[in-house]
Amino acid sequence: MADIYFTNSLSGKKEKFEAIKPPCVGIYTCGPTVYDYPTIGNWRTYILSDLIVRILKYNGYQIDYVMNFTDVGHLTGDNSGDADTGEDRLEKAAKRERKTAWDVANYYIKDFKESFAKLNLTPPKIFCRATEHIGEQIVLIKKLEEKGLTYKIDDGIYFDVSRYEKLGNQYGELSTLDKIKAGARVETNPQKKDPRDFALWKFSSKDKKRDMEWDSPWGIGFPGWHLECSAMSMKYLGERFDIHIGGEDLRSTHHPNEIAQSEGATEKKPFVKYWIHGAFLLVDGKRMGKSVGNAYNLHDIEEKKFNSLDLRYFYLTGHYRKQINFTREALNSAKTALLKLRELLKGYKKEDRRTTLSQEKLDKTNQFRIQFDKAISDDLNMPQALSTIWEVVKSNIPDYDKYDLVESFDEVLGLNLNKISDTEYSVSSEAKELVNQRVKLREMGKFDEADEIRKEIEKLGYRIEDTDKGPKIKLV
Repeated sequence: MADIYFTNSLSGKKEKFEAIKPPCVGIYTCGPTVYDYPTIGNWRTYILSDLIVRILKYNGYQIDYVMNFTDVGHLTGDNSGDADTGEDRLEKAAKRERKTAWDVANYYIKDFKESFAKLNLTPPKIFCRATEHIGEQIVLIKKLEEKGLTYKIDDGIYFDVSRYEKLGNQYGELSTLDKIKAGARVETNPQKKDPRDFALWKFSSKDKKRDMEWDSPWGIGFPGWHLECSAMSMKYLGERFDIHIGGEDLRSTHHPNEIAQSEGATEKKPFVKYWIHGAFLLVDGKRMGKSVGNAYNLHDIEEKKFNSLDLRYFYLTGHYRKQINFTREALNSAKTALLKLRELLKGYKKEDRRTTLSQEKLDKTNQFRIQFDKAISDDLNMPQALSTIWEVVKSNIPDYDKYDLVESFDEVLGLNLNKISDTEYSVSSEAKELVNQRVKLREMGKFDEADEIRKEIEKLGYRIEDTDKGPKIKLV
């Protein structure tokens, strides 16, 4: 196994990965709140998880991979900094779509799994739903209650952060804030002992019945948003496991709260050894948001005649800890590059390896493999890994060695380079229209205008060859 390094949000440093119980590795990813389609920003996080799983498998580890579906308890107040306030996102979506919250959850879970497959993401061993683990969450609250880490107020049962700290624990070590200060986020419930305290169980309103609510030792209600991840990850991966993955927006409160309630209940430190967070995605240089109108989802991408794997290639062009700017031009460049790789790989002959190979080419082939392995092991340097593939296809090593290398590297990249049917090589409709315009202009003798059209076609990643039988369009 190669030495693999990840940036651990817990320390803020790049650390060598060492499994708790090698060769087994437990990985948990915070999955979607299933009230709407995930955005392309959300999908970037799930691509990050997939790459970590693939890289570890590539290096011989055995992976127990778990991802949750939040289908209850995630309140709209999270947008303003207090996840214990506001309306349940599933209940709100139910009103919007005139369905039950259960129907909304089922619909978006089905869509998520279908999109998951389109992006060629490695399926977790377990997809777990919060609503199917209410019992485990109640048990966890009881453990915290027994240790004196909970208290009751009018709207629910809360975790006592000050008490947790008095027991010698640190709260908020994952936060992107220098320090999570009392009252620093929003105006909070005055009944809370400390504004940092968070809900473990929320009581249902007495004047209205919810679609999703359960009986508990404290009253009818539903679990707090943070609780589910602790209860489900510990059920399937144990009280201590290797890697927890999520978007950087979860670092300030959600993940610190997970640590507090998990370590408070088990008295085991650390709850998770490596915390890995992915950066936000920009859209046309701006932060993505539904209020801005640029929170695109995978269906929006497909409607623009792009393949899901074009988007996957785009994600690979940026480092997961850095913001990457999504534009139509950038996605088109990714599409062109991916088509070119497929075309090249399709052209390589899968013939028997020759018995002799010059030492120079043998050394070069081995160096490419070393270079790729070094890139993926160095905190997921996927841009460098992509660059290595292009060095391979442009090199003078035999085609069958190029094929073997690219096929092997694609175990990590997940672009399905050797599994795409001929239909995936089709020219875009935009390019076809430009070709037709160019033909008409040439027939009219407007060669200068036709030449400008040719330049537009080349910007889309194609080149034109004029033959006796008409123009032929090929990838650049």
